[in-house]
Amino acid sequence: MNKNIIALGFVSFFTDMASSMVTTILPLYIVFILHQGVDKLGFVVAIATFVSYAFRVLFGYLSDKLGVVKPFVVAGYAISAVTKPMLYFANSWQSIAILRGLERMGKAVRSATKDSLISAYSPKQSGKNFGFHKMMDVAGEMIGAIIAFLALLYFGKNIEVFKAIFAYSLIPGLIAFIIVLFVRDAPYKSKVKKFNFKVDLNLIPMLFIYFGVIFFIFNDSFFIVSAKMSFKIEYIPLLVILLNFTQTILSYYFGIKIDKYGYKKIFLLSIIFALFAMISLYFNLTILAFILLGIFTVASINTIRSFISDNAKNKATIYGLLYGGVALFSSLGAVIIGQIWKIYGKNGAIIYSISGVTLTLLAFLIFEYKRLNNK
Repeated sequence: MNKNIIALGFVSFFTDMASSMVTTILPLYIVFILHQGVDKLGFVVAIATFVSYAFRVLFGYLSDKLGVVKPFVVAGYAISAVTKPMLYFANSWQSIAILRGLERMGKAVRSATKDSLISAYSPKQSGKNFGFHKMMDVAGEMIGAIIAFLALLYFGKNIEVFKAIFAYSLIPGLIAFIIVLFVRDAPYKSKVKKFNFKVDLNLIPMLFIYFGVIFFIFNDSFFIVSAKMSFKIEYIPLLVILLNFTQTILSYYFGIKIDKYGYKKIFLLSIIFALFAMISLYFNLTILAFILLGIFTVASINTIRSFISDNAKNKATIYGLLYGGVALFSSLGAVIIGQIWKIYGKNGAIIYSISGVTLTLLAFLIFEYKRLNNK
């Protein structure tokens, strides 16, 4: 495996450690410490998600157009490193939303270009490399969740402890920024004048099926709040640890299986796991729900990223299109789920989610059936 792929893996490890220290406890902080409500959590998730993904379209396009890769990656990690600890000063859902939006802007700056950089150092079958990178992502998230759990367990669950966790996220964030400085830039400079839909038009249907799933499925923040119905607040980070552990041990495995069995089979399997995750949540099988969510997450995103890497002509631009779609559909989905939860309760929101994921699964099966019959 290329040393730059390995280095980027460790960059993501430390960055996601810092992120998980924040995101593991942030839904609890908003809903149960600041008492802002699940609907307000939905707005925070929507704003952060939209900023994180929408601007990836712009920076993916600029990367291809200007032939610039590493500078965007470095800038993105720098922004994320310094903004997460600023949550220490946030005392309302509005201030949290602003800071999460700024932090997610760093994610937007680096993500499409980072995927392009990984693709540049990957062979034709890129599932293994993206599987490794996602494995390092979620391993860092798992360690971050462990840190949050231990802090709440041993120091209590008052507002000062939450704020201290936010502040100390600066340390792994700075380590990640230092490592990324030593990653070599992409060995190619792809310059395009404009995005050509005709070249990559055949990739769009699969992207929209993915958008449909993430529109309807619960964001992990809603999984965390759901867990409060069954677990004490200080033990909820253990479920996030389980979620990340599941992704860590299976990410590389699914990367290999993508290369072996193809994108469509693994993608179909991932949607089935998404459906059963929501069904498990409905029946209060919370531990199983977190495991199934982890499987869906790594199987689906590794499939989509590898699919683009192996088939797209304008890679950074298509990665940007992917993340732009995620911005639109997941942010709208979070707002809608938050409002349904407020009006109809947790089970009403879950039934809505199950119905939507089922319809998306059926749409994918119908699309594939028609595609195979037209060959």
